[in-house]
Amino acid sequence: MVLHDKKFELLCLLSDKDSSLLQLPFTSELYNYTTSNGVTISPSTAVKDLGVIISSDLSWHRHISTMVGNATKMSAWALSLFQDRSKVTMLTLYKSMVRCRLEYCCPLWNPADITSIQAIESVQQHFTKRISGFQHLHYYDRLRCLQLQSLQRRRERYIIIYMWKLRHSLCPNDLQISFSESNLRLGPLAVVPRLHTSSRAKFQTLYDNSFAVVGPKLWNLLPANVKSEDTITSFKAAVYTFCSTFPDTPPVLGYTPPNRNSLLDWAASRPSALRWTA
Repeated sequence: MVLHDKKFELLCLLSDKDSSLLQLPFTSELYNYTTSNGVTISPSTAVKDLGVIISSDLSWHRHISTMVGNATKMSAWALSLFQDRSKVTMLTLYKSMVRCRLEYCCPLWNPADITSIQAIESVQQHFTKRISGFQHLHYYDRLRCLQLQSLQRRRERYIIIYMWKLRHSLCPNDLQISFSESNLRLGPLAVVPRLHTSSRAKFQTLYDNSFAVVGPKLWNLLPANVKSEDTITSFKAAVYTFCSTFPDTPPVLGYTPPNRNSLLDWAASRPSALRWTA
């Protein structure tokens, strides 16, 4: 393959960045790529592809940090430029200029660690605190009064919507996610892939947080009547109503919620008769 060395970046995905093999002499040369013109391209620690920063250590911390920084700057700019702090004006500014920066391609990088969730949620927390008449409210109460969902809850909602699109072949199913139609009471269930028995324990976290696992698990929470919606508009409305039946208390600095606030955690704490999973 002929590559233009000025337009290409090399990214080596390393699952074991602390491996002693990487410290050996000349090991780094194995990860270099030499073009047909004799130019050597050295690997980068992170590469930006279609607006998403992909790191060589298989984590999304750099992307999330950059994203939160950009959203915070936009939030500060909007608050400095517009003096009106009314609910309508502030929510319009937030939804059109700030929130979109925190949700771009979120089903891909959706974090599970508390630190990342708190960092993302803090942008919405601080912006909504500037809305006139809502400054005195606790963040959770502010969400309810403003009829907003936490950013964490919205990310899971996006994942569920994407699962619906996969089932109806409206987007590429690159992960080969399959659905079982055999359960009439619960509706179609997504098949959760199993971790290979020979995999090491450190890969368990990567497996648990991957879209191929989280997506099917969230889909399986839905009741049959929600899954049966045949248009994207009606399905979105039904999913919003379903998500609203669960408490929405995202992890934020200074507060200790009862769990990670994932729909999976809330469903697990419900009596078995109220669970929607098999």
